[in-house]
Amino acid sequence: MAAANCPDNVLALMNVAAVNPVDFPDGVTISINDFYVFTTKQSNDVAPGSVGLNGTQRLWAGLSLSEPIQVRKYDIMAATGKQTYIGTCNLQISFRTKNSVTDKPFDQDELSKALISKFENQIFTPSQLFLFDFKSIIFEVRVESLQVVDLVDIENNGPVSTSIETKGLLLPQSIVNFFKGRDGLVNLKSSSIRPRSDAVIRPDFKFEELGVGGLDKEFANIFRRAFASRVFPPAFIEKLGITHVKGLLLYGPPGTGKTLIARKIGKMLNAREPKIVNGPEILSKYVGSSEENIRNLFKDAEAEFKAKGEDSSLHIIIFDELDSVFKQRGSRGDGTGVGDNVVNQLLAKMDGVDQLNNILVIGMTNRRDLIDVALLRPGRFEVQVEIHLPDEAGRYQIFEIHTKKMRENKALASDVDLHELAALTKNFSGAEIEGLVKSASSFAIDGVINIGKGKTNINQKTIANMKVTRKNFLDALAEVTPAFGVSEGDLKMCLKEGLVNYSPKVHDILTIGHRYVRQTKEKTSLISLLMHGPSGSGKTALAAKIALDSGFPFVRLLSPDNMAAMSESAKIAYIDNLFRDAYKSPLNIVVIDDLEKIIEWVPIGPRFSNAILQVVTTYLKRHPPDDRRLLIITTTSSYSVLQQLDLLSCFNNDIAVPNLSTLDEFNNVMVEKQFLDDKGRAEVLHKLGSITPRLDVGIKNAMINIDSATFGENPVDELVELMAK
Repeated sequence: MAAANCPDNVLALMNVAAVNPVDFPDGVTISINDFYVFTTKQSNDVAPGSVGLNGTQRLWAGLSLSEPIQVRKYDIMAATGKQTYIGTCNLQISFRTKNSVTDKPFDQDELSKALISKFENQIFTPSQLFLFDFKSIIFEVRVESLQVVDLVDIENNGPVSTSIETKGLLLPQSIVNFFKGRDGLVNLKSSSIRPRSDAVIRPDFKFEELGVGGLDKEFANIFRRAFASRVFPPAFIEKLGITHVKGLLLYGPPGTGKTLIARKIGKMLNAREPKIVNGPEILSKYVGSSEENIRNLFKDAEAEFKAKGEDSSLHIIIFDELDSVFKQRGSRGDGTGVGDNVVNQLLAKMDGVDQLNNILVIGMTNRRDLIDVALLRPGRFEVQVEIHLPDEAGRYQIFEIHTKKMRENKALASDVDLHELAALTKNFSGAEIEGLVKSASSFAIDGVINIGKGKTNINQKTIANMKVTRKNFLDALAEVTPAFGVSEGDLKMCLKEGLVNYSPKVHDILTIGHRYVRQTKEKTSLISLLMHGPSGSGKTALAAKIALDSGFPFVRLLSPDNMAAMSESAKIAYIDNLFRDAYKSPLNIVVIDDLEKIIEWVPIGPRFSNAILQVVTTYLKRHPPDDRRLLIITTTSSYSVLQQLDLLSCFNNDIAVPNLSTLDEFNNVMVEKQFLDDKGRAEVLHKLGSITPRLDVGIKNAMINIDSATFGENPVDELVELMAK
């Protein structure tokens, strides 16, 4: 058959396919090109072999006049199975022409009743466009989504679907929800039983469509606090006597997806385009301009709220790097007061005298502690969601997102196991995982490119077969490291000479340390241990061994070597940042090495830095946030100094680490270091025993002495002499 124009306006408003009586009887369901379903209506004005459709119907079906089409009878039961009736239908409604636009409010219940009466028993499908005449005003309606049900088994309703393959019969029992079209010009009255006509979240929205992995709980929390009340019927919200949330703060480590969430929120909204502002863009060198910039962001929302009240659309303002502008008032010290005025202006706009209920301000920051406290109270940024580093399941989701194209195009080798990669990337942020995938891809590309003298040759034959392999990802893991993670380099340096288990005492110390690791992991939020003993007795090596064996995702070493050239204020900031980082992971270990040196204690002159001492004391006692656990292992060679400074009360337990005290212990060290043979070691012990029956030497010095004696002309005598000093 052929597509033709609808013969008259009456049929054009009935959403039917006009057919000649010789082709089809009245009321028959037909499909056009196996996708587009209509009910027939006979008309002698339609030529035989033609199907009359109005312009809107042809637009939906993508048909031109006189275009050949395939038409056949359609049986919905045979095509769709048992679920064939519309339970809920979500429609977008717009004025057909600009000339018919009016501010007159339309009652949703009346619209629904009229639409069902006019189109009852017709089949509808998502994306369908049709015309609807209501009180002499013609609307264009788009089917956004359907939920189909089976009247026999009504308990097992189908999911809400936006697929064009979903089809259902419109019944008097069907629930029809109207939403404003993209132009937002139709003024729909609020209903106490129906969702908002301009619901902020599209009815067909799915979180997985955002492509943000590992943040399911965070999204659920954001939806519940910031958006759920805006989806509910406004009349019902009025009964509760509550106002909508106006501020949402996303905070957490860099690269965890805060800015990505803000960008993606626009996709989940059936509302105006969000205004996205980088914090520093607000500031201006001209007097009053910074405050005016803030006012301008709210100007559109104020105008619409004055005109429409609670029926106003939601206006979203997104601030990136919030801490760069809205710092604590009085903290800048620049004398201009501009920063304070900007904070005051935002406070007034979010929760001032003229309150707006149609705004949502979303802020993002890495440093919530820098933001003015007045902005964080209810009424301003009252919903504060921490965007954590992803766990293993979250990292797997992120790997799936970033390797999706590779998998679809068969460019990912079969030996790549995303579960394995998720397990290997502890404390990686989403951005770092993306960087890891890019790095692995670069290794794969490098294998295809042949770099010659003066030119780069690409082997065309291997490009089509190129795959990113497991080895590429393992190479990338050596190149891309997480900002928040195990500082293995520093800790392994503490163990570069190895850990010599020269005595049962060493085993006992490790056992105690591992016990506290298990306690931290399973129960206690904060444990502080003190390992004390003579200089060179192996305290740092034992602490590093306990930390590395823990398997905790965050392990850091706080050493005086890392702060050697810093001023007092810089050291305080360094310590503060390290512990703040330690609070961002679920399981954390901080090793504080040589505490007395960190607080700058010396036996003469200015004895110590009281400011650094107070910071360290605070963090030794401060419990991490809920659901975080922290084990602090501190070492010192000056136990009595800590006693004088009243620091011992900060520790849950102290562990003494002694020097080598017996010849048997020293023999175990020589065996571990493979010094000479049994005869040579026996000679060392005999000669050393004749000089001193007991030793008091640190394991560090003992190992250095053994290495030095190895290079002597007479290793036995050299070692005896060194140990006897």
